[in-house]
Amino acid sequence: MKYYAFLHYSLNTYTDQSWGFGNEDVRSFNPSKLDCRQWARICKEAGMKGIILTVKHHCGFCLWPSKYTEYSVKNAPWKNGNGDVVREMADACKEYGLKLGIYLSPWDRNHPDYGKPEYITYFRNQLTELLTNYGPIFEVWFDGANGGSGYYGGANETRTIDRTTYYDWKNTYKLIRRLQPDCVIWNDGGDRGDLRWVGTEGGLVGETNWSLLNAKGEVEWNMLHYGLENGDSWVPAEVNTSIRPEWFYHPHEDSQVKTVPQLMETYYNSIGRNGTLLLNFPIMPNGLIHPNDEKAALEFAKAVKEAFAVNLVTNMKVKASNVRGNDKQFGPDMSIDNDKDTYWATDDNVTNASLTIDLGKPTMFNRFLVQEYIRLGQRVKAFTVEALVDGNWKQLAKATTIGYERILRFPGVKATQVRLNITGSKSCPVISNIGIYNAPQILAAPSIVRNQSGEITITPADMESVVYYTLGSGQPTSKSKKYTGPFQSEGKLEIGAIAWEPATGKSSPVTREKFDISRKDWKITGINDEKANLILDGNPSTAWHQNNDKKMPVDLVLDLGSEQKLCGFKYLPDQGKTTGAIAKYQFFVSQDNTEWKQVDEGEFPNIKNNPLWQTRSFTPVKARYVRLRAVHEVNGNHDAGYAEVDVITK
Repeated sequence: MKYYAFLHYSLNTYTDQSWGFGNEDVRSFNPSKLDCRQWARICKEAGMKGIILTVKHHCGFCLWPSKYTEYSVKNAPWKNGNGDVVREMADACKEYGLKLGIYLSPWDRNHPDYGKPEYITYFRNQLTELLTNYGPIFEVWFDGANGGSGYYGGANETRTIDRTTYYDWKNTYKLIRRLQPDCVIWNDGGDRGDLRWVGTEGGLVGETNWSLLNAKGEVEWNMLHYGLENGDSWVPAEVNTSIRPEWFYHPHEDSQVKTVPQLMETYYNSIGRNGTLLLNFPIMPNGLIHPNDEKAALEFAKAVKEAFAVNLVTNMKVKASNVRGNDKQFGPDMSIDNDKDTYWATDDNVTNASLTIDLGKPTMFNRFLVQEYIRLGQRVKAFTVEALVDGNWKQLAKATTIGYERILRFPGVKATQVRLNITGSKSCPVISNIGIYNAPQILAAPSIVRNQSGEITITPADMESVVYYTLGSGQPTSKSKKYTGPFQSEGKLEIGAIAWEPATGKSSPVTREKFDISRKDWKITGINDEKANLILDGNPSTAWHQNNDKKMPVDLVLDLGSEQKLCGFKYLPDQGKTTGAIAKYQFFVSQDNTEWKQVDEGEFPNIKNNPLWQTRSFTPVKARYVRLRAVHEVNGNHDAGYAEVDVITK
């Protein structure tokens, strides 16, 4: 189960929100083409082994006809209230040979008893329904978002809970173990689950990744991301990310589906780092996975298959510096026999050892895969990979942990021999599988940025590629305008660009950026720190934070230089820090920087875990000055940080 799907679908699919508030109208749930078989087919063809469905997200709406609430599909017009998405999903998974998992949000913004002991009974009753009526469940997923503002049966208030005690996870876990003994538990709050979050929804786990944590005690971010070498409990990493920027469907993201190079990067940074990959598909309002998402997932599957199509070690000769008891059962051949139940091992007192593979002739390769026999635990702490090139040994890569699977990438090299050096291990190493591959190059799309002066810079991912671009909505090709260096632009602008490889004639996916009015005349008012201008430089990697001595709410005021007809704004939090992201905001406009009008307020849901561009719209209004007020920071601090701020004009 190293690769499986997340499916996000709820009432906020129909309201274009990241999270539902709990007061969304059940009558909006009426998909015209809902087809769980389509979902299952796509996941199967994409090489996935299972599906985890959001049966209840934070809004509290249930995709099955729960007898414990009226806020479910049984009161929706879909199938005249006789539908059951979870049943259809279970049947589709069975048909396509996939395992079924469920996401059940502990936080319920609809239920009147949330925050009281009575809600825990309700929560467990629903969990029992799900674990007894839909066949085998391979994973139960409990989100870590807990407490906050909500409808709560009409109270419309903010409720807080102690996430470490309120849910009484110990007894909830007992219920799961009794009803579904083979099920694993993912939990980002309270008692330790069987799997762990990796501290980010960006699609990567640490290069060092131990599948261990301690059973008790607080888990800091470093432990989530890198594991704990001497932990006392087996808690492997599950990397969860979405095929689009956000988890639920938003029409404006149809052109922002991750490209094959981006998905391959996620693959190497999750599965290739001893993690599992949980990739999300947002379901559209009509009840289907979008064609763009399907296309990307299937092309991704094809790219993975092509990258690892030919294992160059097959039928090659291999020798080891040490073999456990000189027994052929633990010999070096066991590491290249394509059998995960056999392994090369050394004597107990040998924790530094090497395997040398003879490729027979100079052979080109750029990937090295290695697996430990994980049933005996994770052992390797450090290793290197070397290649014999023109009679000299050359180090190709140096790494730390291996675990179930580790994949190293490096520039293509032609060599006659390859050597794996275990340079540190907790006990004698046990290596079950080695693979050497020559993966075809996949061109990554270039990046496009515009700085405050209006200068456009297009940067390819590698120095060999040639960049071509178009101004407007046209599709760039190798016959489009060739990029030769930064150029000036004015006003609203759309640019498409590709990287093109002359040697093969291959091109990258298209990068497309839309820029609003130029920011060359913009000024930040009321702040004397020159570094504050970093929020206008067009570079998402730079950021500025307000002084910590300021208390929330904290204002950022921009002078746009002239009157504009505004209809929205955009905010990007600091991409390099876990603090400073604005969770709740107010937005004001003014003609003269004296009289202000509030035009929007709200929250940026999930911005802490998924710190992407936040876009908000409001009724068009003319103004020269704008004020973004930070009302609440994600951690409850008084630190307001900004990577970029922009406006949307009519």
